[in-house]
Amino acid sequence: MTVSSRTGRLARWAAGGLLVAAALPAASAASAADAVAAPDDPAYDVLVFSKTAGFRHDSIDEGIAAITQLGTENNFTVTATEDAAAFTDPSLADYEVVVFLSTTGDVLDPAQQTAFEEYIGGGGNYVGVHAAADTEYDWPWYSGLAGALFQSHPHIQPATVNVEDHAHDATAHLGETWERTDEWYNYRTNPRESARVLASLDESSYEGGSMAGDHPIAWCKEYEGGRAFYTGGGHTAESYSEPDFVRHLLGGIRWAAGVTQADCRPETGYTSLFDGTGTDGWTQAGPGQFTLADDGTLTTEGGMGLLWYDTAEFTDYSLKLDWRLDGDDNSGVFVGFPPSDDPFSAVNNGYEIQIDATDADDRTTGSVYGFQSADLAARDAALNPPGEWNTYEIRVEGERLQIFLNGTLVNDFTNTDPARSLAGHIGLQNHGDGDTVAFRNVRIQQLD
Repeated sequence: MTVSSRTGRLARWAAGGLLVAAALPAASAASAADAVAAPDDPAYDVLVFSKTAGFRHDSIDEGIAAITQLGTENNFTVTATEDAAAFTDPSLADYEVVVFLSTTGDVLDPAQQTAFEEYIGGGGNYVGVHAAADTEYDWPWYSGLAGALFQSHPHIQPATVNVEDHAHDATAHLGETWERTDEWYNYRTNPRESARVLASLDESSYEGGSMAGDHPIAWCKEYEGGRAFYTGGGHTAESYSEPDFVRHLLGGIRWAAGVTQADCRPETGYTSLFDGTGTDGWTQAGPGQFTLADDGTLTTEGGMGLLWYDTAEFTDYSLKLDWRLDGDDNSGVFVGFPPSDDPFSAVNNGYEIQIDATDADDRTTGSVYGFQSADLAARDAALNPPGEWNTYEIRVEGERLQIFLNGTLVNDFTNTDPARSLAGHIGLQNHGDGDTVAFRNVRIQQLD
C-alpha cells in the first residue's frame, strides 16, 4: 500500500465519520513506551472498532490510545472508528487486522456482517479485546470467530493467570503465572476444543469463577481463512498502563497481522516431559550440559552432547516443544534412537530434526538432517527469527515422520532404511561452544 493511497483513504473516511486516533493520555503513552517493542516489523494497517450497543466501557479511550502508541513504535497505522459503515468490502480491504475493542451488543447490520465474513474468508484477521465477547449473540459465525461469548462476571479483583503457551508472541514475555487485576469474564462455552488456549485463570485465586476449574482467558485460532486472537483482559483503564498487558495486546496484534507465527491449533491430551521445574527422567550423554533458568527454559552449553529422555521409548506419538535461537546457532531434536551414553549413537541410529536455518537444504530448520529437506517456502513462511520462540510438532506414526513448524507442515518423511527406526528415545542436542539454543515446554501425546 502506498503512502498516497493511505492518505486518500484517511481523508475519505474523515468525511464519513471515521477518525485516526491521535491523542494519547499520558499514562497509556508511557506504558506502551515501557512495553517491549518489536523493531523492524513490516508496515501494516489496523482498524480499531469500538461501537457499543450495550454497556460502554470507560476504558475504550485508553485502549485506543495504547494501541495507537504501539502502532507508532511498531510500524503499523491505527484508524479508530465507531462507525459500522467501515464494514464494506473496499474499506476492510485496506486493513490487515480489525480489532474489536470492548464492543457490546449488535454492532453490525446484515450487510456489514457479510462484508466482515468475506474479509476474514479472504485472509483478513481479527483481534478481540474484553467485551468483544459481549457482542453479536445472534450471529453464530461471530461466536466462532471470537471463540466464546460472555456469560457473567464477578467484581473487579486480582487473580492468578496461568500461562499455558510461552511460544506465542502474546505470552512469550510472561512467566509461568501472571498476577493482575481485572474484571474476569465467565464464558458460555469453553474455547479449548476449537482454539489454542494461551492463558487461563486459576479459579481458586479469586471469587466468582464458574467454569469448573478450566477457565481460558486468552486464546488464538485459525478461522475460515483468517486469524483470530482474543484476550479477556482490558476492562479497566489501568490495564492499558500495564506494560505486561500492553505487550500481551501487541503480541496478539502482531500474530494476527502475520508478523509472527505460532501454532494455534487446539491442544489437549499432552503429557509434560519437561515443564520447566527440573530434568527428572532426562540424562546427559557426552560433553556439555543444559542450564535450567528461572524462567523454565533449558539452554545449551558446550557439546557435542545430547540430553535424552531415558524413562521411556516411544513409537506412535506427537512430540511438541518450543525452541529459540540467539542468532546463527545450531541444535536439533533427535528421535528413534536406542539408549546409550554416547551421543553419536543417536546420530548413527536415529534421525535429527534440524533447527539451524542457515545450513544446506537437507540440514536446515525443518529438515530431517542429511536425509530430506523441508518444504523451504512453507518453512520460511512459518519461521520466527532468532530471538523469538518457535514450536515444533514432531509426529511419528509407524515409519512416517511429519514435522510441523508453528502449526505448518514443513516436512513429510518416511523411513525406508532397515537399519533405522523411528521408534525409540527422544533427545535435545547441545551442539557446541558457539551455539546457544533454548528449549521449553516439552510434551508428548501417545497416538492410538
